[in-house]
Formats: sequence, C-alpha cells, structure tokens
Amino acid sequence: MSAQSFRPEREIYLRDHIVMASIAMAGAMLVLWIAHNPHVWTGAVAGFAAIAIRGWYMASEELTRVWVLDEGTLSCGKLVLPLRQIDRARPILSAVQVVTHAGDKHLIKYLKAPAAVAETISEAVR
Repeated sequence: MSAQSFRPEREIYLRDHIVMASIAMAGAMLVLWIAHNPHVWTGAVAGFAAIAIRGWYMASEELTRVWVLDEGTLSCGKLVLPLRQIDRARPILSAVQVVTHAGDKHLIKYLKAPAAVAETISEAVR
C-alpha cells in the first residue's frame, strides 16, 4: 500500500464555522430572550464574534494538520497509531473519528469525503 494523506479542506473549515456561528448566534439570542433582555440582537453579534475569532485563531493550526496512512501506521505529526491498535474509524459530520482498542479517540477534521476516508482506514486495519 502506498502512503495516503488526509488533509483538511479550507472550504469545509469555513462551512463548519458558518454552521457553528449560526448555532452560537441563535443560542445566545435565545438565552437573552429567556432572560428578558431588551437587546436580544446582541446575542447574534456575540455568537458571530466568538466563532469568527475562534475560526481565525485556530485556522493556522487546524488547516496544516495532515494525517498519513502508510504501511502499518496512521500518523499526524508526533502522534503515530499502529494500525493493529485501531478498533474502528467512523465518519462524524465532516470528520472521521478513529477509536483505538484502548478507547483513545482522535479526529481527522474538515474532510470533503469523511465516509470514504473512514472506509479507507477501516480497510487498512482489516
């Protein structure tokens, strides 16, 4: 098997952050409405700002994380998982959750085709 790499996609990163911002905006507005705050609209500003700042701050780290599947291992930076230690890989939204037999969980995030990546890892483990 030749080495395969799984890289995060910028457009998926942005899409996920837009979804998170929408949820944060609605949630903050709901909290303010329940609290009878007359300025409910500020929840939208706060929710958007929180996720926008998070997205900007984390982008340089998240978008450079590359997972490599090669003969016998799945690795990302200093983390090296021998394939024999992997119990399963399953898609979750735009990510793949890799679970080891010991119960450790790792996410390969912001993928265009998480189901295909999970299947590729599962096949390598078999």
